[in-house]
Amino acid sequence: MRRAVTFLNTLLLAAMLVAAPAALAPAFAQNPIQADGQNPMGARPTADSVNEEFLFKQDSKIRGRVSIPDGKSANLIQPQGREYQNFRERWLPWIGAIAILGMLVALGAFFLFRGRIMMEHSQESGKKILRFNAFERFTHWMTAVCFIILSLSGLNYIFGKRLLMPLIGPEAFGAIAQWAKYSHVYLAWPFMLGVAFMFVLWIRDNIPSKVDWAWIKAGGGLIGKGHPHAGRFNAGQKGVFWMVAGFGAAMAVTGLMMLFPFALTDINGMQVMQVVHSVIGIVFIAGILAHIYIGTLGMEGAYDAMGSGKVDLAWARAHHDLWVEQEQARTGSGPQFKGHPAPAE
Repeated sequence: MRRAVTFLNTLLLAAMLVAAPAALAPAFAQNPIQADGQNPMGARPTADSVNEEFLFKQDSKIRGRVSIPDGKSANLIQPQGREYQNFRERWLPWIGAIAILGMLVALGAFFLFRGRIMMEHSQESGKKILRFNAFERFTHWMTAVCFIILSLSGLNYIFGKRLLMPLIGPEAFGAIAQWAKYSHVYLAWPFMLGVAFMFVLWIRDNIPSKVDWAWIKAGGGLIGKGHPHAGRFNAGQKGVFWMVAGFGAAMAVTGLMMLFPFALTDINGMQVMQVVHSVIGIVFIAGILAHIYIGTLGMEGAYDAMGSGKVDLAWARAHHDLWVEQEQARTGSGPQFKGHPAPAE
């Protein structure tokens, strides 16, 4: 009996071994495995998986799940971030170098071609006239000092790790960058205040007029001989005034948006603010370089206007003759009001 059972079990096992290949054959026929390990007829893990391009077609961002209150931190990837990074790392340094170095080269070439504009002496030389009072000079220098520090700290953001860090090392550069960040944040406030003060103080004297167009056509006395008529501010100075007012306002708005992130916009808006802030800042620096050149090295006697506040009467008559006539006419009709330039001595 035992032998019969054993014999039947053996026959059953043999039958199962014979039938198994036939049962599995259809499955292998539908999903053959190639020698290189590919499975072209069945599942395709790489092709069928959810990829980044597919996710971006569904939404403009790739989001995760977070348990903290700040839901914005769930944004893992967004295409505009890559565009901003490309601008920040590639285009911005080139824009800054071309604009600032280009202005320095242009000013150097102009100095070699034109030389310093010297003061013309006359019978009025040696006499002084007050051009800017104490508060005007304070406003100018407060804004100017803040602008210089803001410019240097901003340029460090663009060029620091490329130019400065290799020279002083990462630790020293990290400390400098941190203090530059603090100076940029805190000195932005007196800079904005100074721009507002200058706008209120000088808006009346910077309204464009027909005299300005004649000044531009004559080259402003920078090209050729002679000096065209000009009021308290000539066309070039009016251009600087409106540049400071316009660019200063734009830098203030974009800067405040970055000081208080996500208050009024999302991450895309923040990136736009940084692009606008940096590009305007570069153009602003280039324009102020020309202003500094004319006020110091480019023209004799010009620095006195913001130094002591008093300029040589002959210089004032040569460069701002209409303003001198107005001041002398006001003096002849009675004492000047407080805050206006003093009469010629």
